Amino acid sequence: MAREHSVLDDERSVRDDETTAANGGNDGLLHRRTYMRLAGVTTAAAALSTTTSADEEYEEITARGQVIRIESGETYENKLFDLTNGNSVLLLVEGGNSVIRNIGFRGLHRGDEFMISITAPSGDVLIENVYLGDGSTKEGESFVHGPGAVFYHRNASCDVTFRHCNVQGWPNNGFYCSNTASGGSARFENCYGKNNGVSTYRVAGGNDVISNCVAYNDGTDYGPGWGGYVEDAGRPVWVWPGGPVTIEDSEFASGGYPHAMVLRGSGRAQMSGGAISGSVQGGGLERSSVSGSPELSPPAGVPTSAEEAASGASSSRRDGDGADEDTTDDSSLPNLLVVDGDPSDASRYEFEVGGDVEKSNADGASIDEEDVVDGSSVYGSVADWKDAFRFSGDLEGLTVDGPATVRVNDEVVDPDAFGENLPHVLEVDGRGAPTSYEITVDGRIELESADPDETATTVSGSTVQSSVTDATHRFRFSGAVTDVTFTDGEAALFVDGEEIDPSEYGDHELLPHAIVFDGTHADGPTTYSFEVSGTVVKSAYRDASIDDEDVVEGGAVRGGVGDWLDAYWFDGDIEEFHLLGDATVDVQYNARNL
Repeated sequence: MAREHSVLDDERSVRDDETTAANGGNDGLLHRRTYMRLAGVTTAAAALSTTTSADEEYEEITARGQVIRIESGETYENKLFDLTNGNSVLLLVEGGNSVIRNIGFRGLHRGDEFMISITAPSGDVLIENVYLGDGSTKEGESFVHGPGAVFYHRNASCDVTFRHCNVQGWPNNGFYCSNTASGGSARFENCYGKNNGVSTYRVAGGNDVISNCVAYNDGTDYGPGWGGYVEDAGRPVWVWPGGPVTIEDSEFASGGYPHAMVLRGSGRAQMSGGAISGSVQGGGLERSSVSGSPELSPPAGVPTSAEEAASGASSSRRDGDGADEDTTDDSSLPNLLVVDGDPSDASRYEFEVGGDVEKSNADGASIDEEDVVDGSSVYGSVADWKDAFRFSGDLEGLTVDGPATVRVNDEVVDPDAFGENLPHVLEVDGRGAPTSYEITVDGRIELESADPDETATTVSGSTVQSSVTDATHRFRFSGAVTDVTFTDGEAALFVDGEEIDPSEYGDHELLPHAIVFDGTHADGPTTYSFEVSGTVVKSAYRDASIDDEDVVEGGAVRGGVGDWLDAYWFDGDIEEFHLLGDATVDVQYNARNL
């Protein structure tokens, strides 16, 4: 019998002395919402070690032995790691309440590390939509089993969920998670493993769960250079002392190797549904409704390539009967609303229901912290993904700004049938002195009525500009008021009949000059920086976007554009200017007078 110890037991799988990748590790992570707008845009620092695909919305990173640390509360997503140069990379999860999502590893791994290692001492960790299916080699490896894919460290005590992961051809376990026997838990949902040495799912803790997963061996080697170790090889499931581990609706087959499942020593498992083909070693298995004819295709939503995982494309794939698993299903919330985004443009939405509402992952939807549930009201945004919500009562209001489609209980609904497209009212009430104003919302805004003599009102997408003396300007809008600027006087502001304090919505002065970066006709992304001698602020001038990722520090600005516009108001002179790319730049002095 080959030795059962592993590189992991002496902690040699984590190279704590390695430096973080030159692309900045976790600094400046782009989250799922960001990829809608910044596909193809990289900072100058990131360009040193990464490239980004303009067509697929992920960042491509060349492996060079770097360690990328994911700290507490962080999300690391939409990355494709290229291992074809023979180097390795390690994603080290050091903090709880963190997420790894949409990660693809391309090419045969030739290093001596695990690819993902979890050391978080507490909290929840989600590892979702990950492709590790190109396998690894044991050639040159000094340890008995070789490299593995995912490791739950013996010092960890967090609760980790693996969802929609594809792990194939790793000599030293696909998911090495038996250290949960001493604390924490590992939960596997809709995961797939094939031809992994030692085991695919290595578990132990009483809170460990394997649900709707597949693992099998087809008799081939685990990767070039694999040394044999047949008596130790290829268990789809290996339960270490502890448990009982819960296994439900899962399919396992041993192929030409000795066992489909091994329960070591006092290891225990309770299996219901699903199927096993092959023998079970050990007496700690309780099973019910388990057949002997497993279905070995990947579960719905599992990525089948590194590119598919990195782009998040597999998250919207459906199973054979057209229904996705909904882990948020709740009989007290019988209705399902799905906002299906369109990759052609972003869409903002808001709705209100007559009862309770909560986020859902039904129909392949993501659950994103950027979407806000406030009582019975919800607002958020989508692009090339879906958001879903379960609710009780009736849908009482719905607004959609953009090309997204909304379905309620699988039927497309017309937002016009659920109240005003622009449900909110903004009133600017003059107080007798000439006052210029600029007001921005995060949805759309339209002029409803104004004094006929007031002809200077300008409405541009999400921003209105005008002057008022003793009249009242009335607008309808969606979303929320985000910025209010007054000069030369004062006026009262009312939203849906209630007065608001303008000082809570920004107080910069109306700046006279504009600079516009237009990337709509450029061949690729453009980055820019400039500095003015006066004040500079972001602007929606000429329907430009306003992005959190563009940085304004005093009079200095740095940002990037793809197929959209960025604009800024400023005063003073432009003292420094740098442009990398083909975007056009338009500087308009005294632009408000044009």
